[in-house]
Amino acid sequence: MAHGPRYKVPRRRRREGKTNYYKRYVMVLSGKPRLVVRKTNQYIWVQVMIAKPQGDVTVAAAHSRELVKRYGWLGGTKNTSAAYLTGMLAALRALKAGVSYAVLDIGLHRPVRGARVFAALKGAVDAGLEVPHSEEVFPEEYRIRGEHIAKYAAMLKESNPELYEKRFSQYLQRGLEPEKLPEHFEEVKNKILAEYRDVLEKVKAGKEAAVQ
Repeated sequence: MAHGPRYKVPRRRRREGKTNYYKRYVMVLSGKPRLVVRKTNQYIWVQVMIAKPQGDVTVAAAHSRELVKRYGWLGGTKNTSAAYLTGMLAALRALKAGVSYAVLDIGLHRPVRGARVFAALKGAVDAGLEVPHSEEVFPEEYRIRGEHIAKYAAMLKESNPELYEKRFSQYLQRGLEPEKLPEHFEEVKNKILAEYRDVLEKVKAGKEAAVQ
């Protein structure tokens, strides 16, 4: 451990790997809401937050557990597909609350192209939330839909059924054949969009009015 008269102990949330204070400082000074994306070994959660003198105020939030409990999601709660759907859900709730613009806050997560944090961003942008970004960082569409998983599962089911059942045991226990993941993804996505149809129509009308 570093020591010496000039050593300064990092702040608690920096030591815990939760907050990049330099980036937070810049984002708070911007005065814009933040699209906060965080991931663990089990879940993804996305929040839209506004910095206030008394602390951060959460305008809207979504957790990947909700995909299971509310929308019948049978896939994993930490993968790229779940991150996309969680980002979309949080953005729709933010739009419903009157927030249409935010800046991305991924904390101390590494900004790797195609990472789950950018899948969540893609979901938020597709929902209609305006977030400055470069499309180069987004995962490929086939990965968001889980097509790579479905293709591998179909191959494995035919060539090695025992390994198929072992590797995809959690999918099978939930009642989902992994080779049908893309179809299931679209089904859950459409459920979310249907629930917030009025929000989407309002956003669409606002964009058309702005163009005119």
